Amino acid sequence: MSNTTPPAPETPPSSPYGTLPPASPLASRKPVSLPRLADMHARGEKIAMLTAYDATFAAMADAAGIDCLLVGDSLGMVCQGLNSTVGVSLDTMRYHTDSVSRGLRRVQGTTWLIADLPFGSYQESREQALRSAPVLMQAGAHMVKLEGGGWTAPLVRALVERGIPVCAHLGLTPQSVHALGGYRVQGRDDDAAQTLRAHATELAAAGAAMLVLELMPSALAGELAAALPIPVIGIGAGPACAGQVLVLHDMLGITPGTLPRFVRNFMHDGGAIADGVRRYVAAVKDGSFPDPARHGY
Repeated sequence: MSNTTPPAPETPPSSPYGTLPPASPLASRKPVSLPRLADMHARGEKIAMLTAYDATFAAMADAAGIDCLLVGDSLGMVCQGLNSTVGVSLDTMRYHTDSVSRGLRRVQGTTWLIADLPFGSYQESREQALRSAPVLMQAGAHMVKLEGGGWTAPLVRALVERGIPVCAHLGLTPQSVHALGGYRVQGRDDDAAQTLRAHATELAAAGAAMLVLELMPSALAGELAAALPIPVIGIGAGPACAGQVLVLHDMLGITPGTLPRFVRNFMHDGGAIADGVRRYVAAVKDGSFPDPARHGY
């Protein structure tokens, strides 16, 4: 019998953002569904979401334990080099949604997949929205996302009535960047805040199952998150939301130029990309991201 001392158990690497959590075996994860997202919200479990644009990153993020992936029209800026999301076409969104969906199927993924309806694919009419959304659903999306409030509530209702889950998006709506005068914090004054309250309430009543709030005062986002019966996902909207979403390339620190204040570089310590995603998931779940003092408005 050998008297060699067995090696000590490997200690997970640590970082300023906490101890790196172990990888989540896919076999032990339940598929994320609308009822499960509602249950997470009811139990107070934070929802971790990232963007994804291709099969490889989708499979990696799923293995790292991400709850939701968003095929965002941000791909226009991240992948295509456009100055805004306005130039992204429905066919481009279909292509990337199909790619991400293939990546998830390749690993029998459990992640909930959301795809953006791009600019010009639903603004014309309810009928246009009803033609566009099935394109993304047939490409593998579980839910579509559209931007804006007020005029969008009837679109949401029509889609939901036909079995298409909808995520709404208020605050900074990048497809309206030219009308908004740039990428600015929304809802700072009383009138704007009241409009956002009204729109959020209307969208939830119309059947939206999730709401993204982007770039708004943390206090206002927290108020909406507490008042609405659906999960509210923040991006630059403070820590009180039911979950967080970031652009994958921003979170990995590989986006050129100056990153928005609400972004944290989870690759600050280096290591594998999968480790960075796992750190992000852990930080969202334990509430250490976003930090109100560093990432809020």
